[in-house]
Amino acid sequence: MSLFLKEIDRTEYEEFLKEHQTFSFLQLPSWAEVKSGWQSKLLGWFDNQKLVIAGLVLISNIPKTKWSLYYLPEGPVLSPDYAKNVIDWLTPLKDFTKKNNAFNLKLGPQVNVKTWYAKTVKNAITDNIYTKFRDIQADRINNYGIEIATKLKNLGGIQIETNDEGFGDVQPRYVFALEVGGKSDEELLSSFSQEWRRNIKKAEKNNVVVIQGDFADLNIFHKLYLETAKRDKFYPRGLNYFQQMWRSLNENSSHLAQMRLYLAKQEETFHAACLWVKVGKHVWYSYGASSTAGRELRPSNAIQWQMMKDARDAGAEIYDLRGIAATLNEKSPLFGLLRFKLGTGGKVVQYVGEWDFVLKPFIYKVFQIALKRRG
Repeated sequence: MSLFLKEIDRTEYEEFLKEHQTFSFLQLPSWAEVKSGWQSKLLGWFDNQKLVIAGLVLISNIPKTKWSLYYLPEGPVLSPDYAKNVIDWLTPLKDFTKKNNAFNLKLGPQVNVKTWYAKTVKNAITDNIYTKFRDIQADRINNYGIEIATKLKNLGGIQIETNDEGFGDVQPRYVFALEVGGKSDEELLSSFSQEWRRNIKKAEKNNVVVIQGDFADLNIFHKLYLETAKRDKFYPRGLNYFQQMWRSLNENSSHLAQMRLYLAKQEETFHAACLWVKVGKHVWYSYGASSTAGRELRPSNAIQWQMMKDARDAGAEIYDLRGIAATLNEKSPLFGLLRFKLGTGGKVVQYVGEWDFVLKPFIYKVFQIALKRRG
């Protein structure tokens, strides 16, 4: 039997989140404030009078038309007892979006499917016969997640794939995570590669100091971020985006989230900066930036090490280094990201990923063509 879906107010939504420690900060009501140019709705799924699923929907309108994209980033937030009954919560969601002139519904519940530990990944790279993670036997398979992904596909969901070993989803399908809960510094360091341990010591020897910044210091972060964008050839966000992110997570999230700014410097010169976000027992390394000059000082290793320790001290179980590409090809320009994160000795986690449910095929096709032309 399908659940009943309706819009709910912020208070009811946040009360639901407080009862569910496992959810993404992208599903916080205050996250909608960060997404300039998008509208939003808070939705609740009910079994009789009980709220059992909730989701923040971001809405992007196609100019001069009545059509919109409805997007639940890393959502909806699913109760375990109801998550596997996909048709029961997907059907009312599709009906709701159709009535509101959606041409496409995109969603991506934060449910893991497979896990590969660092040793397995390193061995696969050494063997040099595998090209992507899906070619490797996983160390752990979550049948619960497999079932949800299978049902999403069977109910018409489409996953966007790439041919360049890149990121097919808006949010990463593959992430690199480290279990930090209850571990001592020595235990954490023991999982690091020799290179990582050596780089942390090198940063200390070079008097690299890691500090926490405040709202005003986002200017320092953004200067480094612009330099990173130019070096790595991606389109950067404006300073106002990160300022709003700070306000939304630290001031407007009803204490459900916390955001920190970390800065690594030698004397008075800043060489790296990162944004750290915590919800419940999960901490994300959200954004990072660094200067080209001074990379030999290893500020990136120093700043990550401090953030990991602080995540643990703040009660987190997981330190999430966020997305990696699906590739195991050492010649890929995206491989360096995996190599850096692999040095922490954590694990690769594959999520259910994002799914498109196309409601107006012609408009969806035109929209996809426009996205490709935009680059």
